[in-house]
Amino acid sequence: MSEQRPHIIGLTGSIGMGKSTVAAMFEIAGVPVFDADAEVRRMQAAGGELVPGIESAFPGSTDDAGVIRDALGAKVFADPDALARLEMIVHPAVGRARQRFLEANADEPLVVFDIPLLFEKDLSGLVDSIVVVSAPAEIQRERVLARPGMTEDKFAHILGLQLPDAAKRARADYVIENGGTLDETASQVHALVDKLRHDLRDPPAASDS
Repeated sequence: MSEQRPHIIGLTGSIGMGKSTVAAMFEIAGVPVFDADAEVRRMQAAGGELVPGIESAFPGSTDDAGVIRDALGAKVFADPDALARLEMIVHPAVGRARQRFLEANADEPLVVFDIPLLFEKDLSGLVDSIVVVSAPAEIQRERVLARPGMTEDKFAHILGLQLPDAAKRARADYVIENGGTLDETASQVHALVDKLRHDLRDPPAASDS
């Protein structure tokens, strides 16, 4: 009996591009989505599996409600060694959760892995095709600086950790332009889902050239 699994779409995009909005549109189109950030938040909440390890590595970063995000952020912000220690705790747990999601949706034709740092963490091997959400730089900047607690310095630091948008676009199989209206973005998502489903049912003929 052959092993069956879905075609895995890797969804990514730089901060402020609207990746979460696009992920929700994939779900509306009937495609299950694994949201890595949401999974981390769940595992860092009260009783979550990541809480003991994070408290051990970063004392004072948790309380009865789970991880204190501001306190943990203060310990790892601009400290590459601390960030690497945190990632060694978080990433394996996320990987296990991602595998459980894939097994639970084994009969689906398509699934989405929502991975913010897909390129930066060299995770493209986990997926079959890559979708990058993009928007003009001025729209990105406006969105990000409108977030509570965001500053110019924080925005610059985050951008410095991420592959530039142009480089992501160049490495994408598909780009969702998210600088217009929500309806325009949703139309692109639905068209892509239709295309991928069609291609899975009736794969394109291989080129001889």
